[in-house]
Amino acid sequence: MKKMLIVYYSAVNGNTRRIAQQLQAATGADMEAIETLEPYTGSHQAIVDQGRREVDAGFKPAVRLLRHDLDGYDTVAVGTPTWWYTMAPAVRTFLTGHSLAGKTVVLFQTHGGWPGHTLRDMKALCKGAGFACPMQVQFDSAGGAELITPQAEIDAWIKAVRADVNQ
Repeated sequence: MKKMLIVYYSAVNGNTRRIAQQLQAATGADMEAIETLEPYTGSHQAIVDQGRREVDAGFKPAVRLLRHDLDGYDTVAVGTPTWWYTMAPAVRTFLTGHSLAGKTVVLFQTHGGWPGHTLRDMKALCKGAGFACPMQVQFDSAGGAELITPQAEIDAWIKAVRADVNQ
């Protein structure tokens, strides 16, 4: 059995955290949030606007050090909300600051109807990794927490991840 760590960044509504928690509950994996040193503040729109500027600039915010040592894991699941068709800047910081070479990486994203090239961009930053079970989960397009992707699809993805980890 492979040892798995779930690492995720979640913003305003906690949608990515919600999916990470479902995956953790089903797999028993360790889990940790990616946290920026300077939290985003202000209205939802102010955070969206700041996020767009950061994505456009390729900004990588400083993030807190992980409590878990990635060397102790065979599989790392990495989750992100979609910010302007790609990963959140904090996830870019995480992926460029850690080697996942030799590990199986499970990429997942949450989005409001525009998944963009998020998973492709994340995969490009995971040099030397193998990949399993990518997932896109849609929530409502108004920036809310209403799940659009059928729960049955999420459950099937979680079952596939669990089967991969239990090999």
